[in-house]
Amino acid sequence: MTIAPPTLLAFVVLAGALAGGGGVVDAALLKAHFYRHSCPAAEAVVRDIVQARVAEDPAALPARLLRLFFHDCFVRGCDASLLIDSTGGSNGNAAEKDAAPNRSLGGFDVVDTAKAVLEAVCPGVVSCADIVALAARDAVSVQFGRELWDVQLGRRDGVVSRASEALSDIPSPSDNFTALEASFASKGLDVKDLVILSGAHTIGIGHCNLFSSRLFSSTPTGAVTPATDPTLNAAYAAQLRWACRSPSNNATVVPMDPSSPARFDSHYYVNLKLGRGLFTSDAALLTDRRAVGMIHGLTKEGHFLKEFKNAVRKMGRVGVLTGDQGEIRRNCRVINS
Repeated sequence: MTIAPPTLLAFVVLAGALAGGGGVVDAALLKAHFYRHSCPAAEAVVRDIVQARVAEDPAALPARLLRLFFHDCFVRGCDASLLIDSTGGSNGNAAEKDAAPNRSLGGFDVVDTAKAVLEAVCPGVVSCADIVALAARDAVSVQFGRELWDVQLGRRDGVVSRASEALSDIPSPSDNFTALEASFASKGLDVKDLVILSGAHTIGIGHCNLFSSRLFSSTPTGAVTPATDPTLNAAYAAQLRWACRSPSNNATVVPMDPSSPARFDSHYYVNLKLGRGLFTSDAALLTDRRAVGMIHGLTKEGHFLKEFKNAVRKMGRVGVLTGDQGEIRRNCRVINS
């Protein structure tokens, strides 16, 4: 679900963003280098840990940390509620991370490591939510040798995490454009943000069962036959069918960007124009004239990177808790007692 550029949106307030379902939040309280005085080492600690871990797993970890950030921000805002563990017992709670859309997420251990170090250096100062935002930027930036975007900091951590909210709020890979637009609008994000943030699918993997409906169909007798979604490139569909073999295959994974799966670049949009968007939600962008009007320009890497840094920074302000809202968790997995 990881990025020193202009600060065009540095203090924009997302007027429609809600904090845990409750009133408009003041994202203008976020600022660059928020921990300059309270914990000067904060950003360097996260960066060094993330860079070391990406060096060990350069193909997968950037996508995991970027996806972690996205999934956190889409439920209750960017408040690290995704990191909270479920609890058992009679008063137990099923937390976001155990909802179906989040069970394949990774990178939690990287955040845990950064938090442990920061608690030793500056106890009770740096939020888990800010660590997630920094880790996403730093992981994606490794391949470029520079920070792709500046991260506004000052988020505080939420104290509520519900699996049911993750199920309802996180966009699905099977969504059509209408559903995607509505989902993004509910977070104060527009069609442009939708198109640009979808470009994060230039890295990472997809499980076969999440797109197999585009490759196979069932007959009235229950037999499965090849039946390609007409919006999917035929040769690409054949490759995917060979890899997946079965519509119920939830173990096999394929790269979301077949041409440069480990590199954060603009190939997502090149693939999209060629009918090689993996998910229904990818192909859906081609069904809206506003989205189509943006896609050609985004095939140019410089333009995509410039637009992505603005969109991901805007997403990073969704539903944030600031000031005395929420808390600074001592352990990202557990609400403070």
